[in-house]
Amino acid sequence: MEKCDWLIVGAGLFGSIFAHEMSLRRKKCIVIDRRQHVGGNLYCEKIEDINVHRYGAHIFHTNNKKIWDYVNSFIEFNGYINSPIAVYKDELYNLPFNMNTFYQLWKLKTPREVKDKIAEQIKQYNIEIPKNLEEQALKLVGPDIYYKLIKGYTEKQWERSATELPAFIIRRLPVRFTYDNNYFNDKYQGVPVNGYNCLIEKLLAEVEVHLTKDFFSDREFWYHKADKILFTGMIDEFYDYEFGQLEYRSLYFEDELLDLENYQGNAVVNYTERSIPFTRIIEHKHFEYGKQPKTVITKEYPVEWHKGNEPYYPVNDEKNQNCYNKYAKKARQETKIIFGGRLAEYKYYDMDQVIERALMLIESLADK
Repeated sequence: MEKCDWLIVGAGLFGSIFAHEMSLRRKKCIVIDRRQHVGGNLYCEKIEDINVHRYGAHIFHTNNKKIWDYVNSFIEFNGYINSPIAVYKDELYNLPFNMNTFYQLWKLKTPREVKDKIAEQIKQYNIEIPKNLEEQALKLVGPDIYYKLIKGYTEKQWERSATELPAFIIRRLPVRFTYDNNYFNDKYQGVPVNGYNCLIEKLLAEVEVHLTKDFFSDREFWYHKADKILFTGMIDEFYDYEFGQLEYRSLYFEDELLDLENYQGNAVVNYTERSIPFTRIIEHKHFEYGKQPKTVITKEYPVEWHKGNEPYYPVNDEKNQNCYNKYAKKARQETKIIFGGRLAEYKYYDMDQVIERALMLIESLADK
């Protein structure tokens, strides 16, 4: 293996875009990943000709035309619109909270009636400064929406009572006074035709890639293999947890292959009761309007993160942010290594934000 200009640690979306763009700029890049596949959490596994989102549902959405045009230069999107359903005690509700939801809750038909109803419910609590997530939600939307559609789901996500969670987690709750089940407000939305693997494969088509290679198992070898390194993994792991371990929430997935053409009629169905252990069921074929004779469903369980688990959601409270800031300060002093992506920056990013961040980083390097 020859020495390269850039070693990219991580074959996820951020690393793949960086490698592709740097290769276009005539930089020799090598990408390594400890997993057996490229794509990071975007990876799809083909089961019965269905693209199963191996690490949870991914729906691309953005208002940034530049980013939309960029991804469409590689692959075609199918225009899928995310319109999840919530189940509470065998009753169905549309998400996000909109006029369809309010009719299902209260049989009210006009925005004026709904606004008055929510204001009336909020008033009875007289909460000035919310002390926790529960009080924040009650102050924003009142008890009916909170207890049926927020409380149980949120407590499952975080594995603790809503009264123990900080209010800032839900500073705002989207409430729409239109009959609109489109979960995202973004102008451009969809899922890639033939799945996300096609996007990553095109990004890395001209790049040298080595899978099942752990940077930490032979750090010195990889360090001397490149002039520069982009690291997209966990920043605290890179620094051997010198300032402590950053906290994450993780997920566990339970798949079922069913001899049915259609299990639930929708790609995403949330289960909002605390007593039901999973948060949602994904039926993958609906992301691509599939007509296959069988279907694959995935139950999604939130779990506490431990070393060895996949880190999904950073716990961005004050304690963790202070810890991350120490790592970030140390990272800024590096001359050979730069850090990028959700794990390296300890921040949850949507896919369009990942792409934008990667392209901005490349442009900043070009100026040097």
